Amino acid sequence: MRVELLGLAARHPAAGAGAPPALQPLTLSIAPGEQIAVIGPSGAGKTTLLHALACALKPSAGTLQLDGIDPWSLPVRELQRLRGHLFLAPQTPPLPPRQRVITALLAARLPAQSLWASLRSLVYPSDIGAAHAALMRFDLAHKLWERVDRLSGGERQRIGLARGLLAPASLWLVDEPLSALDPTRARQAVDTLIQVAAERGATLVTTLHQVDVATRFPRVVGLRDGLLAFDLPGAQVTREHLAQLYVQHEHELTGAAPAPEAAPPARPAPLVCR
Repeated sequence: MRVELLGLAARHPAAGAGAPPALQPLTLSIAPGEQIAVIGPSGAGKTTLLHALACALKPSAGTLQLDGIDPWSLPVRELQRLRGHLFLAPQTPPLPPRQRVITALLAARLPAQSLWASLRSLVYPSDIGAAHAALMRFDLAHKLWERVDRLSGGERQRIGLARGLLAPASLWLVDEPLSALDPTRARQAVDTLIQVAAERGATLVTTLHQVDVATRFPRVVGLRDGLLAFDLPGAQVTREHLAQLYVQHEHELTGAAPAPEAAPPARPAPLVCR
């Protein structure tokens, strides 16, 4: 899917009506099948960008075009049909706790299924092999019949990513998918996403805090204060680029805890006369 942002601005979903846009007018072109990492400090507008691309957030200015179509100009039914070709994976996957993993996985196929097929799959999963193969990509095949509430946070995140492999989507939008993963699992998960997206010709846009993992992507977009800071091949992102992007947010770049604010000077104890 080709993506075009033309002066697009958008407010964060939780922002008030009078709040300034979290995403300032942004012009960006993403070719079909490209894999892009979006990085930047907290509040840069990364999640807002993904929600705008997912047609979950209407732009406050400018336009979004998906394969040359402005989604917000479509009738409601056609907009819903278009959303069926988009896959949005939030940082915390919306997995029902008492549901089995296989059911949660196959739910990703609902946009392409009839009502009867969807109901039948709830009673007995219709494509166990595909679900097993998706989990194998993330070393989770042994969790196929496990209940979601018995999984660790990292396992839930990887299952949320495995759902994308089953979704009938041509645009994958993945928001901070590595927060609960160790470095080895994080690299494996990102490499899997990049590889499968390339195999299927799907366009992949992923927001990341881990800049060392982000530079594994062919293209890296840096956002700061809702504005485009740079747009470069991953191999060309230097320490200088990152230092400027994360200035005053160095703890996010290094992974260290933010420096505590200086405590106000203590007031002298009041003099008590006896």
